[in-house]
Amino acid sequence: MNDNPSQRVTVREHTVHDDCRPEDDKLPHLLLKSPLPFRCTIRRTELRQLVPLADTTIYDMERRGEFPRRFNLTARCVVWDLAEVEAWIARRRQASDSDRLKRAPSPDVRQRKHRPVKAKPAS
Repeated sequence: MNDNPSQRVTVREHTVHDDCRPEDDKLPHLLLKSPLPFRCTIRRTELRQLVPLADTTIYDMERRGEFPRRFNLTARCVVWDLAEVEAWIARRRQASDSDRLKRAPSPDVRQRKHRPVKAKPAS
């Protein structure tokens, strides 16, 4: 193996960013694609670091088709496709930047049962 750090590529960089490397332009396009439908998988702990949502929120969004679906590697191992999750984050960012994302309405503080907002005194 060549010890030159500029030519050393880790597995994650190669699988996630294989279209960005200039030396890959010389290879036929068919050799760049993995024969598997996914590139890199992540488990729930890594997903929580990427997407700061509660597990139930992610599961509900998954069920509605708004989040990439998880799949089982074994009977006890559930994973997500990293490329799909990263693409979902990018789409959410674009939607947020273009104000297409529906935001939750602000709460009406006058309807609070505890610590209600007092009416302003007339001046």
